[in-house]
Amino acid sequence: MSTILVVENDKNHLLLLKQELLLEGYNIVTAHDGCEALKKTNEHLPDLVIMDTYLPDMDCVELVEKIIYGHRKIPVIINTSFSGNKCRLIALLTDVDIVKKSSDLAELKCCINKFIDKKGFK
Repeated sequence: MSTILVVENDKNHLLLLKQELLLEGYNIVTAHDGCEALKKTNEHLPDLVIMDTYLPDMDCVELVEKIIYGHRKIPVIINTSFSGNKCRLIALLTDVDIVKKSSDLAELKCCINKFIDKKGFK
């Protein structure tokens, strides 16, 4: 079973993601900010990270850098309402994809499956 770390400071969206992904058969670990995400990355070694762009304590670029280069190469999906140049740049340089935040999780689930299939998990 693949473990996904979901980093989201919006409690409602976090709950939606957690419930939907549990139904898909994933083991879900959650974090509300970047520091908690780094701690959970060390504790659970997720197969994939889904994160918001803006967190209370750091932005997506800083968190992606710390997760990917500080721990190990973990694929990341940036699930955001915004499409900034910083996130597009980091997506070009690393194993990162960007998915527009929505209550319809079809696009996000497709992206998750792409990364999980690529790693040979499920």
